[in-house]
Amino acid sequence: MHATITTAVGSGRRVFRWRVVDIVVAAVLAVVAGLVFWVWDQASNPVGAPITAALPGLQGIINGPWLFAGVLGGLVVRKPGAALFTELVAATVSALIGTQWGPLTLLSGLVQGAGAELVFALVLYARWNWLVALLAGAGAGVGESVLDLLVWYPGAKASFAVVYAAGTIVSGAVIGGLGSWAIVRGLARTGALSRFGAGREVSERV
Repeated sequence: MHATITTAVGSGRRVFRWRVVDIVVAAVLAVVAGLVFWVWDQASNPVGAPITAALPGLQGIINGPWLFAGVLGGLVVRKPGAALFTELVAATVSALIGTQWGPLTLLSGLVQGAGAELVFALVLYARWNWLVALLAGAGAGVGESVLDLLVWYPGAKASFAVVYAAGTIVSGAVIGGLGSWAIVRGLARTGALSRFGAGREVSERV
């Protein structure tokens, strides 16, 4: 599929067709993210147990490390489907290595990626600042909150659901959103993203 649209300032045209380099870089980011997911899978229970004991539902604040892949892929590739692709592939890598959630890991990747993707779509894949990254991370958190409450905490009290959803969304916004934005900026400064808009934006400011 090939589509172009004029930018808001009319200074150029954006091509939404995926290049080979887009696919390769998104896949590499996804694999690395999948490894991070797996590591956090092992650490999440020991970290989350005392938090849950302190306030049931507050364990949602540790979900952020699972919510960054889609935002990261979207910010780098800047094409429709990038957030969904990166998050879903990362979840697949994590599941193949082995997780306690089994095939449901893929469903988590799907809803997390869709949540971030929706935010990028709402701004017409035209804005890539920290605020959009924050909202995309929050979007991933919304998707994960709904899934978790339906699958893992059915019938939970309203107070638990509110605390869990709020914690997950905030964690997604901060770690998944702003964290990914910071990673992209750091990578761009090294020249690693010179073939992407994110890299060119940083080099133009230097």
